[in-house]
Amino acid sequence: MVGTQQEREEKVSLELTEEILQSMETGMVFRDYNGRISSMDFHKTSSYLVTASDDESIRLYDVSGAACLKAINSKKYGVDLVCFTSDPTTVLYSSKNGWDESLRLLSLNDNKYLRYFKGHHDRVVSLSLCSRKECFISGSLDRTVLLWDQRAEKCQGLLRVQGRPAAAYDDQGIVFAIAFGGYIRMFDSRKYEKGPFDIFSVGGDVSDANAVKFSNDGRLMLLTTMDGHIHLLDSFRGTLLSTYNVKPVSINSTLEASFSPEGKFVVSGSGDGRVHAWSVRSGKEVASWVTYETEPHVIKWAPGSLMFATGSSELSFWIPDLSKLAAYVGRK
Repeated sequence: MVGTQQEREEKVSLELTEEILQSMETGMVFRDYNGRISSMDFHKTSSYLVTASDDESIRLYDVSGAACLKAINSKKYGVDLVCFTSDPTTVLYSSKNGWDESLRLLSLNDNKYLRYFKGHHDRVVSLSLCSRKECFISGSLDRTVLLWDQRAEKCQGLLRVQGRPAAAYDDQGIVFAIAFGGYIRMFDSRKYEKGPFDIFSVGGDVSDANAVKFSNDGRLMLLTTMDGHIHLLDSFRGTLLSTYNVKPVSINSTLEASFSPEGKFVVSGSGDGRVHAWSVRSGKEVASWVTYETEPHVIKWAPGSLMFATGSSELSFWIPDLSKLAAYVGRK
């Protein structure tokens, strides 16, 4: 019997320790990409993972079976950012061709477009779906953030920004955050047109925002920036709790970081291709891995699981090596 997501997260909260995190290594690697992986997303309630790559492919994986189920090519439009809707067979993705910045809702079942979302005039650099509702948010180099309903082709709202934006919904879909220019602006999703209800500073780091994310319980948020900073904040008070530092990333790359399911750890890529992990409680780095890459990985922790994935020129699943753990040695 499959447990609920909450049960799986509680299970992880009992098991994921510094020692287990330090033991993690690549357990499965998919090397059949002909370009860098630009984005990936785990479905929240199934065992599916979707990736987007510079080789213009969208690939669907079953993580539990460690198998690629399907590869779909987007040769005409290219593909940059990708994320699941609530339906694990439907994804939303952004183009990468320099002439059409539409977002597309794609059925993976029959490779058919269900809807186009036109509104941006430059590359989309941020995409976040609301897990509780049929809405999503997109941020672009055209200095706009657009709010959408999956059921309508025209955007439902427009917010102008002064810089490259990073945007994200919290897990409940009650608030969303937009980061740019050294600040994170917090909006009530029901009355965003009134402007932000709070503005948080990230300590003078005005380099381009790359990604903003909430922890599963909504209490924490992180912001990554081009200068190689990963800022951890209390999402209610706006207090800057920690800043983790890695190698800066190039203007064409994205520094990504991800909370573990229970929010105790943060894993991230780095401009030199390393993978890092920090303890939220202590603010200290607890693990670091050297890889064969020289550019930052995209990185996501699997929901309710002792596994995270990294994407570069290949896709890697990272799992604990229990043989390294004293507490597990000798167990059957």
